[in-house]
Amino acid sequence: MKSLSSEKENLLAVRDLVKHFSVEGSDDVVQAVSGVSFDIKQGETLGLVGESGCGKSTVGRCILRLHEPTSGEVVFEGENVVGLDHRRMQLLRREMQIIFQDPYASLNPRMTVRSIVSEPLKIHNIGTKTEQKDRVSELLSSVGLDPKYADRYPHEFSGGQRQRIGIARALALNPKLIICDEPVSALDVSVQAQVVNLLQQLQDDLGLTYLFISHGLAVVEHISDRVAVMYLGKIVEICDAQELYENPQHPYTKALLSAIPIPDPKVKRERIVLKGDVPTPISPPSGCRFRTRCPLAIEVCASVEPEMSEITPGHFAACIRIGTNADTVT
Repeated sequence: MKSLSSEKENLLAVRDLVKHFSVEGSDDVVQAVSGVSFDIKQGETLGLVGESGCGKSTVGRCILRLHEPTSGEVVFEGENVVGLDHRRMQLLRREMQIIFQDPYASLNPRMTVRSIVSEPLKIHNIGTKTEQKDRVSELLSSVGLDPKYADRYPHEFSGGQRQRIGIARALALNPKLIICDEPVSALDVSVQAQVVNLLQQLQDDLGLTYLFISHGLAVVEHISDRVAVMYLGKIVEICDAQELYENPQHPYTKALLSAIPIPDPKVKRERIVLKGDVPTPISPPSGCRFRTRCPLAIEVCASVEPEMSEITPGHFAACIRIGTNADTVT
């Protein structure tokens, strides 16, 4: 796919990322991620959306090498993360952190908040005990928690407060990039808004860059500068957030957007209901992976795998029936 910005501007550049998982007791392979490419500029938020199981969380974990990529490149500040040795990767993780989806499972129930938030500082031997204690207080204050609660345990906090603790831990090493892996999906709607607003405030204050992974399109619209849409291991559309929501091109994107509730009972939206179920990533469809559910599918879709094409400046989509490939369809 053509780069959406110059390489010098990119904090992160993912190129043809592939991740396959072996199925235990079988020769089958789960094709979780199949040739994903995108860029993220310094200070930008890229939203990555799609149905559950499309591979979006796997992409985030491959960037940090929590999962080892099968192939492809993950270039962070000009350095390919894939293939780095353990020591170099540990140093690089100071610059890249993650906020996990489940604030209940991602915090060790046997550790105090102080121990949880200071753990990255201890692992990387940053500061004295007094400096680490002061840093924990500073971090808790920055995410809206009272530092006097630092010696409490995770079970003494609400879900939203626990996620704030997770955010504080992610900020401990002053990273440049944070992978937000569905950070609000386990929270109540009112709390979701608070956490999203907090993330935006921290981005403004600290110059953070986010890859924001979510299946909540309304949340992604609120926080993202650009949005990439995934289906069955592949990105099918990527562009500015406003452009995507006002002028979606790919039929899958249109179907997703049609499912967003409108908070006005007088306004009706035509719902696009997709037929069938999502195919298995063990044996994805030939040609276009979306063709088995696509309302626009034609015979050639079974044999031609669509490439990402620039529909309008900065707006890319993978469908042979739109954009620059439209004239080749028979």
